[in-house]
Amino acid sequence: MSLLDQIVTRIAREGPMRVDEYMATCLLHPTLGYYTTGDPLGAGGDFITAPEISQMFGELVGLALAQCWLDQGAPAPFTLAELGPGKGTLMADALRACRGVPGFLEAAQVVLVEVSPTLRAEQASRIRAAHVDWVDRADDLPQETPLFLFANEFFDALPIRQFVREGDRWRERHVGIEGDRLTFGLGPAQPQPALADRLSDTAEGEMIETCAAAAPVMEAISTRLMARGGAALVVDYGDRRLKGDSLQAVRRHQKVSALETPGQADLTAHVAFESLAEAAEPCTAHGPVPQGVFLERLGITARAQALAGKLPPAERDTLIAAHRRLTHPAEMGNLFKVMALIAPGSAPPPGFDT
Repeated sequence: MSLLDQIVTRIAREGPMRVDEYMATCLLHPTLGYYTTGDPLGAGGDFITAPEISQMFGELVGLALAQCWLDQGAPAPFTLAELGPGKGTLMADALRACRGVPGFLEAAQVVLVEVSPTLRAEQASRIRAAHVDWVDRADDLPQETPLFLFANEFFDALPIRQFVREGDRWRERHVGIEGDRLTFGLGPAQPQPALADRLSDTAEGEMIETCAAAAPVMEAISTRLMARGGAALVVDYGDRRLKGDSLQAVRRHQKVSALETPGQADLTAHVAFESLAEAAEPCTAHGPVPQGVFLERLGITARAQALAGKLPPAERDTLIAAHRRLTHPAEMGNLFKVMALIAPGSAPPPGFDT
C-alpha cells in the first residue's frame, strides 16, 4: 500500500489530519517517508543546498565557527555539531578549511544529528578528517563540552501548523479527502491564546504558521551554550516574522502539489527567525542577516577570486555562477537568512559585527 493510500485510509477512519501531522508522516514514515527511504540531495535528487552548490559555503561557515572558538579561548575538547547534515558536504568542507586553525581539528568531537540511515552512510563516506558520532535528536547532543553548531536548511523541514484568522479566532488548516484525493480544508473558528500577539499584525482571512517542533531543538542548543559556551549558526530561508502560506513541495527540482505524491516530494516551510530566537532565550541572537551579506562579510568574493585564478575557463564560469547563486539578491542571497546564537557576553560571530 502506498503512503497516499495509507493517509487516505487513516483520514477516512479518523478524520482530517493537521498539517504538521501530514508533514511528519510524509517526511518520516518509517518505511515510506521521504527522509527515511532515499537520498533527496544533489543534481540527481529533488533539491540542491548551498554546500552542494560550492565548497566556498562550507569553508566560510566552518571558519566562522572556528573564529568563535578562538574568541572563546580555544576550549578543548569541544563538540562540533550539525543538524540535518545532508550528504555531509558542509561538515567535510568546514573541516578541510579549518585544518589551518591550530588545535581546532584535534579538539573537535564531531556529532551529526541525523535520522536517515541512507544519509548517515553518505556522511560517513564523505567526512574523513575526523571521527564522527551520530545522534537522533538535538537533545542527545553532548552536554559536557562547549558546543559549536551549524544548521543549514534544517528548520524548514520541521512540521508546521497553519491557521487562518476569522475575527479574533483562528481556523486551523487540515488535510482531508474528496473521494480518493487529498484536499485542504479549514476547521471551526476557535480561540488560540498562543496566537494573541498575531492579532495586531494580521487581517481577516490571513494565514500564519507555527512550528512547535522547533522550540525543543532551540532549547536544547540554548541549554548547552549557556552552560558550556560555544556558538550556533542557523541558515535557512524565511524572515524575522512571517505570514501567509509558505508550505511547498519539491520533486526533481520542480515545485509540485504538497498533496499529490506524499513521501515522494520534499515538504518545507519558511522559517520565522523571531520564534527561533525567542525559544533560545536567554542566549543572545544576532541577525538574521541575508545570506549574501553574511557571506560577503566573510570574504566569499576574495575566496572566489582565489579559486578562479587556478581554474580553466569552463570551471571558472561554474564558480562564478555558484558565487552568484549563493549571494545575489535575486537568487539565494536575500531569501536565505543567517542567525547566530551565543551566550550573553561572548563576542559576536564573524559576519554579524559590522
